[in-house]
Amino acid sequence: MNIKQILEKIITLLNQNNIEQATLKAKILLSNCLNISKEQLIVYDNKQVEENKLKEINSKIEQLIKGKPIQYITNKQEFMGMDFYVDENVLIPQPDTEILVENAIELLKNNYINSKNNVKVLDLCTGSGCIAISLLKLMQEQINNLKNNLCKSITVTSTDISDNALLVAKQNAKKNNIENNIKFINSNMFENIKDKFHLIVSNPPYIETQEIKFLSKEVQNEPKLALDGGIDGLKFYKIIAEESYKYLEENGYIIVEIGYNQKEDVINLFKKTKKYTNIKCKKDLANNDRIIIAKKV
Repeated sequence: MNIKQILEKIITLLNQNNIEQATLKAKILLSNCLNISKEQLIVYDNKQVEENKLKEINSKIEQLIKGKPIQYITNKQEFMGMDFYVDENVLIPQPDTEILVENAIELLKNNYINSKNNVKVLDLCTGSGCIAISLLKLMQEQINNLKNNLCKSITVTSTDISDNALLVAKQNAKKNNIENNIKFINSNMFENIKDKFHLIVSNPPYIETQEIKFLSKEVQNEPKLALDGGIDGLKFYKIIAEESYKYLEENGYIIVEIGYNQKEDVINLFKKTKKYTNIKCKKDLANNDRIIIAKKV
């Protein structure tokens, strides 16, 4: 079979099994198996594919039909213009989370890039490390591009309760050439944290336990540990609101990602502690409430 025939076969099978974005996923799967770009699938559409490759392609089609996310099959996901390795041990980075990184960078630029501090950032529940790594790499570029900037350096501490997730994050730090400025700690939230930081960022588990079974088959194949936010979905926000001020420098900031319907609940958790000011919510590109920003009093 040639590439064109195989691609048509994959698209047909995916459509028959009600797989969303069948054409796109078929192209991603086939280009990954053949180690060529999606554009080259068209250029070389008459090229014959070897039998051993056909077996690999069929195996991956079966995985996709059974609900395995395409990102876990290819072990790839783009985030903030960077490539990340992902597998079943971590959540798949989503475009909605980029708003958190963008606001974190803006906040650091406005408040710390012209200070004499060694700027320190903590990323709780790091997972694949996409937030920590993209934030660090892009901030380093900002610092290097500024003439006469006073900021000496920026370092990030990334934590997760899962050793397997931390292995993925470390792999991604090396992949993106920033492993020297990032420290990884196995920690259940703040349990093993001793330092203080200018900024804390987190995309914690926030799905209500009983809602997980109603999620799409693909999402249910992501690690439950990284999805389950407890009975009300607020388990980890309560910990963050009650504890994070102890680990923030004076006038430090915190940014957390939230579910689309959690704005008021999370804001109230921060207000209740009386430890934060300038608490505000920002929306993502789909106009959903996406992040909460707060400043330590």
